[in-house]
Amino acid sequence: MSDNQAVVKDFIKAFNENDLERIMGFFTEDCVYHNIPLEPAAGLEAIRAVLAGFSGMSTEVDWVLHNIAESPEGVVLTERTDRFLIGEKWVEIAVMGTFDLRDGKISGWRDYFDMGQFQSQLPG
Repeated sequence: MSDNQAVVKDFIKAFNENDLERIMGFFTEDCVYHNIPLEPAAGLEAIRAVLAGFSGMSTEVDWVLHNIAESPEGVVLTERTDRFLIGEKWVEIAVMGTFDLRDGKISGWRDYFDMGQFQSQLPG
């Protein structure tokens, strides 16, 4: 496993611990996070705001990593099922994630998923 893949696996572990402070430590100052159905979040403050929304509505998080690969340029690709316990219900979405890394930190993060799949499972 490459260093870049190890960083992404540690990042997923921090998400599974629902530890926002630890998660934020994985990003470069100029990181851009783009949940593709939504507008991109540029910079640490904007990313924190987006992630606080997810972690605030979830009492537990369980990202299941199915596959991980890396391009020759060091871009890490993940195939995941992201699970969030919201209220008493698990919400699950299939996600394809792309991570750009620079000096051991995430400088770009793009997640591709179906927002309708997510919203249709939200507690009523």
